[in-house]
Amino acid sequence: MDTLLLKDLIPILQTAVGPVILISGIGLLILSMTNRYARIFERTHHITMKLPSASPEERKSLVAQLRVILKQAYVVRAALALAVLSVLWTAVLIISLFISVVFQLGFPIWIATLFVLILSCLIGSLIMFIIDINMSLGSLKIEVGLHKDKEEEK
Repeated sequence: MDTLLLKDLIPILQTAVGPVILISGIGLLILSMTNRYARIFERTHHITMKLPSASPEERKSLVAQLRVILKQAYVVRAALALAVLSVLWTAVLIISLFISVVFQLGFPIWIATLFVLILSCLIGSLIMFIIDINMSLGSLKIEVGLHKDKEEEK
């Protein structure tokens, strides 16, 4: 009888563990975003250390860069939060799949909803990540003098 249970349990575990691949992939995305988040803080520290000795013209540029970097920090934080929520919901999906199969409870609507929620969070996270990448170009333009700060234009 133990062999029969083990034979029945293996496909159940395969079904429930399948989404773990999704967790692994999103984990790499979270690692990348976390590194980007850390880089934002390093860059902010570097710029704030330059501020006291900066000339008035350099100061304007540095402050403009800090404004962009602060916005980037919020965007990356949102991207990270969505990616982490995606992993959290994936864990709930794995548990739901396991319970559904083991106890022969059919909740396909719940499982489908979780799957859509997971992918929605992932898509939102990726969109925020793309926005961050575009924002970093704005900061670079300020640094090389190709972009005027909005306050300078007034």
